[in-house]
Amino acid sequence: MERDDLHLDEAYSRAANHDEAHGVAIRKKIWMVTAILTAITILEVGLGIMIKQGTDLWPVVKWSFILLTGVKAAYIVLVFMHLGDEKKSFKYVILVPYILFILYLIFICVQESSYINEMFEYFNKM
Repeated sequence: MERDDLHLDEAYSRAANHDEAHGVAIRKKIWMVTAILTAITILEVGLGIMIKQGTDLWPVVKWSFILLTGVKAAYIVLVFMHLGDEKKSFKYVILVPYILFILYLIFICVQESSYINEMFEYFNKM
């Protein structure tokens, strides 16, 4: 007995754009996304290796880590969640609240860390 689920439905493959050119475009996009995310990660790791903690440039490195991680996250959302294909106004409606919330969290972290640092300095002087 022959299985009927092994036959390719030609109408489905034509309707779903399953041709080689479409597959090549998808693979090219995947490789491009991988290359961009890898390049940003290599930049982050390179900065972390070349500039050590305690130097004058370390605050710049920390802020660049935060910025580059945000860029990677936004790029992932735009590509893999197909937000990049939407209208500009819809992108803003989705991304702006998250960006504001992330900036708020960064602000709180910086404020609290400076307060904690002041408390450590105060108790070390005692």
